Parts: sequence; C-alpha cells; structure tokens
Amino acid sequence: MIGSPVSGIGFQLKSAGTASSRLTHTVVASLAVAALSLCAIVTLTVLTSRVLA
Repeated sequence: MIGSPVSGIGFQLKSAGTASSRLTHTVVASLAVAALSLCAIVTLTVLTSRVLA
C-alpha cells in the first residue's frame, strides 16, 4: 500500500516544530549567557573604578 500524502505532511510539520523548539531554546540560552556576561562586565567595571578612585 502507498501511504497518504497527508501523513507525510503531518510528520514533516511535527519535526519542524521540534526543530523550531530547539532553535528557540538555543536562542534563549544564548541570550541568558549574554545577559550574565554583561552583568559580570558591569560588576567588574564598577569594582575596578571604586578601587582606582
């Protein structure tokens, strides 16, 4: 028997949703790391300026 094209489309949409979810999680993780890095840089800058002043 030949499978219906509808089942193939549903499978592709499901895998596309998984890839989209992974991409979203990757972007969120990258933004979180960037935010923490920025906080660390600002903290070090403030501490350094207080020590030098």
